[in-house]
Amino acid sequence: MSTRTAQAVVSPMLLRLAKERATGALVRDHGTLYLVDGRVAHAESPVAPGPDVLLSAGGRQPRQGRVSAGELEICHLGALFDAAFFALAPGRGPARFQYGTLHGTHAARAARPVPAIDIERETLRRRELLDHVWPYPAVDAAPVVPRTAAPGQTVTPRQRALLAQADGHRTPAQLAWALGRPAFHILLEIRRLAAAGLVTTPPEPAVPDPVPRESHAYAHPCAQPYAHPYAREPIPYDGLPYESAPYDPAGFASEPDIALLRRLRDALEAHL
Repeated sequence: MSTRTAQAVVSPMLLRLAKERATGALVRDHGTLYLVDGRVAHAESPVAPGPDVLLSAGGRQPRQGRVSAGELEICHLGALFDAAFFALAPGRGPARFQYGTLHGTHAARAARPVPAIDIERETLRRRELLDHVWPYPAVDAAPVVPRTAAPGQTVTPRQRALLAQADGHRTPAQLAWALGRPAFHILLEIRRLAAAGLVTTPPEPAVPDPVPRESHAYAHPCAQPYAHPYAREPIPYDGLPYESAPYDPAGFASEPDIALLRRLRDALEAHL
């Protein structure tokens, strides 16, 4: 892990709640983390398929008693880290903590709670990995549009299965649910495919211009500017029970010249 990542903080509120040994639900824009005595016992996000979906995609039937307790716990932990990654993505609104709220699923009761610091570290590691593979997060939420492979260019079986489901309309989250795979794994594969020129990289969203100091335009005091989905800079702690994710210009990569990148790639492929 880089020095910059080690110094970053995903959610100051989560760490404060862990120190407090709090029990309840940390509700954020993109998902919810359920804490028991300061540890994360369950996480859910509309982006990430849950344990039942992941097990069923693998031919397992958890509700019919065909999955061992150890296998169920491993699957739940994988789904927990997957959902936590998306739940901890910065949003436009403040986070809030609901003391005493518990998740009632059997999987949440049976799984071993995870220390909050482990959730933080893994989330930061995953953000860094995505940026290392292809530092253009616009591909994470856009419809996946396949591109024709160059002569001799190969893909893995999993990438081939993913491309077969990519119809130009499905987003990475929709592909994760369709394939029954962890959403982060799908994001990572799509970034690799984008880096190889096998799926389209859409342009990054424009950074909104800040209101000039001399301007008298009205701005709502609670309005939140667009936040980079995987910002890696420290987020200041605003105090319980609310946590905001402020705009972080350092989290944005400069807008890539997609046309130039494609011309360079096509020129290289022509000489293969």
